[in-house]
Amino acid sequence: MTDLNAVFFALGDDTRRNILIQLTEGEQPLSRLAEPFEMSQTAVSRHVRVLEGAGLVTVEKRGRVRHCALTAGPMEDAVSWLESYRPFWVDRLESLAKMIAAEKNND
Repeated sequence: MTDLNAVFFALGDDTRRNILIQLTEGEQPLSRLAEPFEMSQTAVSRHVRVLEGAGLVTVEKRGRVRHCALTAGPMEDAVSWLESYRPFWVDRLESLAKMIAAEKNND
């Protein structure tokens, strides 16, 4: 079972989301993941550990190089959870649209 708290925490940071975007292109060494950021490789490693803890990334050490790969399963679980609330929000937004339209008609 996916720990949704860990997934949403991991996705709550812009740097971590950008790392995931980079990984959509395929497996990459940690050093390449760190290139676009104005931070040390150690700082990027901390972000990768959070992503790994949430199950969003796998890290494999080959020789002295750590290779990172995207794992989509936990994101799919998060999307499924969010989708379960879609009827609620669609209903709320439709009600709001009706209220706004009624207010405009009353003016």
